[in-house]
Amino acid sequence: MYQSELKHMREQMEKTVEHFKNETASLRTGRASPALVEGITVEYYGQTMPLVQVASISCPSSQMLVIQPWDKNALEPIQKAILQSPLGIMPIVDKDIIRLTLPSLTEERRAGLIKLLDQKVEEARISIRQERENTIRKVQKMKEEGTLREDDFFKAKEDIQKIVDEFNNDKIKALRDKKEKEILTV
Repeated sequence: MYQSELKHMREQMEKTVEHFKNETASLRTGRASPALVEGITVEYYGQTMPLVQVASISCPSSQMLVIQPWDKNALEPIQKAILQSPLGIMPIVDKDIIRLTLPSLTEERRAGLIKLLDQKVEEARISIRQERENTIRKVQKMKEEGTLREDDFFKAKEDIQKIVDEFNNDKIKALRDKKEKEILTV
């Protein structure tokens, strides 16, 4: 009876984990990755779109990204978008491509990235807690309406907490630890 609510909660939590993965992919690690710039928004012909939709992004070395726009007229808007992004990298325009050379991360910058990572972890956990509270409210309402027995209500609460623990401890913590290792790797 309450299983449909648990299924819905699990789906929402999966979306939260997916969003967390996408958010942390853009955090800069010790090596270049197209994920660093894919989400940068470019103002192009009056529309705002992600960089990945207006150019191909390649990684010829561990410290360099090469951006090749589909249209040469997009060079200037892409350069402008990169300059305005929080990356802090100076784009180098070379004929019809843009090169981004990533400087080595300092110890101070690594510590700052880990703080930012922890903020993103907390945002994901807050989202999971909110989903838990919503599901508990729905199950509580079922109990009050008489469609759920009291025994099942307490069983549902246990099941809800098991799912929350699984997402917080297994999925989000594992992703956080993996990303921290990438950031700290020199």
